[in-house]
Amino acid sequence: MTPIDADAASAMWRDYAVANPGVAQLFDIYEAEQFGDSAEMADELLALILDGRKRATSSHAAEYRNDGDQFPAIGSHWISCDGSGIPRAIRRIVELRVAPFAAVDAQFAYDEGEDDRTLESWRHEHWRFFSRVCAARRATFSEDDELILERFAVVWPPEVADAVPLQP
Repeated sequence: MTPIDADAASAMWRDYAVANPGVAQLFDIYEAEQFGDSAEMADELLALILDGRKRATSSHAAEYRNDGDQFPAIGSHWISCDGSGIPRAIRRIVELRVAPFAAVDAQFAYDEGEDDRTLESWRHEHWRFFSRVCAARRATFSEDDELILERFAVVWPPEVADAVPLQP
């Protein structure tokens, strides 16, 4: 994937902060990221966010631990970038839990918005993804591995933002 355009991400954050000063002051830190492990996957998943279908995501908790990163937190903001590194939307985490892969339920699979939105499809595709990512780190993935399961609202730009009021 192309590296994230940090200047464009900063500009997007500034625009959001001007429009939402209370929220931006309370949560004055953001992360910029691309979904998946390829430019194509980043573009596909971002398209689901922009069209309103995807309002949840999952990540492998071990990646955060291995990299020494803190877990996401409710209220935190993430700038979602396309496969070319261009920021396209700001997401705000509204719900977060940690659970093993095997404990993911049908509603969460549906909210992730991918494939046919069934739990069976979610398990199949996410097993493939997490196994591939683990193999790249010389690790193996299991059903007992913990995932970070988050639900989010799209809060910026206004033309793709969810119709939920922002509160600090």
